[in-house]
Amino acid sequence: MDNRIRNKGLAGKVCSTEEAANLIKDGMTVGTSGFTPSGYPKAVPLALADRVNRGEKVQITLLTGASVGDELDGALAKAGVIKKRLPYQTEKHIRDCINRGECQYIDMHLSHTPQYVRYGFLGKIDYAIVEAVAITEDGHIIPSTSVGNSPVFVEMAERVIVEINTSQPLDLEGIHDIYTPKNPPNREPIPISRPDDRIGTPYIPCGPEKIAAIVITDIRDNVRPLGPIDDVSRKISGHLINFLEDEVKAGRLPRNLLPLQSGVGSVANAVLGGLVESRFENLYCYTEVIQDSMFDLIDAGKVLMASSTSITPSEEGLVRLYDNIEHYRKKIILRPQEISNNPEVARRLGVISMNTAMEVDIYGNVNSTHIMGTKMMNGIGGSGDFTRNALLSVFTTASTAKGEDISCIVPMVSHHDHTEHDVMVVVTEQGLADLRGASPVERARKIIQNCAHPQYRDMLTDYLERALHAQGKHTPHILNEALSWHQRFIETGTMKIK
Repeated sequence: MDNRIRNKGLAGKVCSTEEAANLIKDGMTVGTSGFTPSGYPKAVPLALADRVNRGEKVQITLLTGASVGDELDGALAKAGVIKKRLPYQTEKHIRDCINRGECQYIDMHLSHTPQYVRYGFLGKIDYAIVEAVAITEDGHIIPSTSVGNSPVFVEMAERVIVEINTSQPLDLEGIHDIYTPKNPPNREPIPISRPDDRIGTPYIPCGPEKIAAIVITDIRDNVRPLGPIDDVSRKISGHLINFLEDEVKAGRLPRNLLPLQSGVGSVANAVLGGLVESRFENLYCYTEVIQDSMFDLIDAGKVLMASSTSITPSEEGLVRLYDNIEHYRKKIILRPQEISNNPEVARRLGVISMNTAMEVDIYGNVNSTHIMGTKMMNGIGGSGDFTRNALLSVFTTASTAKGEDISCIVPMVSHHDHTEHDVMVVVTEQGLADLRGASPVERARKIIQNCAHPQYRDMLTDYLERALHAQGKHTPHILNEALSWHQRFIETGTMKIK
């Protein structure tokens, strides 16, 4: 263990998971490592949940980088430990608690969270719990497969608990680039002009005096399977690649494009996967999550460097990462999310953002978080950070859901996450709508014609034409009818009614 805990004075801080979990008291605010879901603490949260399951009352406010695994969100939600949660989640049990009103949830832009913490908007951080591969001689923390908000939690927390995870390879050391901006009015430009620029340290600054406990564990990241690249995803990817090729021909993009950002999940993974067979080479990525398709692009020699805050592959991809860590470490940089998702950097680099929508309305507004306008699915994540500041912002979605019973193209979204002002391109398996330079009615005609499923195209066209006749004006709507699209599904389970 000497190669993992290199500061000799910290040997006395090693303790059992139960002893570490006992440090967490009722009413505390805890910030943990972890980002979609990788590099999150597992042993201490499981021990904390066990305390509560044995009858002790402990409720906490839980802050993370983004989503985390079942050992953290799931175990604590099932035990009733989490009274407030932010800024992003994807685990079923915490989602159910949120939608039952048992847990308060703050859905935040991921780049905003560190500044909220640093300025004390969220109150005092009592403990940071961080998964690490090692602690340096000076007591600094070398994180594992994600960085997320760990640096700001370590900086602002009263005390720190470190989980040394021996299942995470020591070869991850050197992949991280930790940089912390100053607060205004002393903040300086972030000195990143290329995705492969390194500007910080390979560790999270901490110091031995701040570490309250060290736990040794070997629980692996509970990564999730990625869906296969199906016909729908393949068509979406094809439409997008054709569009990018046209942008190159028009002289609006260089031959190797501009740095790519891709959201999380199977569709996002498939879109990047399509680039493997494309003619594009010498690509750069400036994103927040690295999934299996990024490994494919690296192995194909297509990617020069991928900058991110997390590596979140499938189970097979995790094995692939560990088996080839020396190879991938040369092509990946992991940064704090306030840098990976930073609007200043995204705007400077001219990022091409590609994110997933739950539904898109005919004017280009996007709902990426709520089911029927009220039930939280996951959260906005980093999509807003990139969409608002991208040179080219793209949203992808299948044109229908629930076996074609629901149209994902609707007259009016049930919840607004990304407004028409920020959405430049919409892609479904049906086609692509380039909304740049289009007025609202022009956008509506493009989205209906190019992106809507044929089964719903006439209904959407009829709605638009009647709204134009009845209302006219800039953005025509028949409000009661627009909302009835969502009400129909609630009442009947289908939109297939007149």
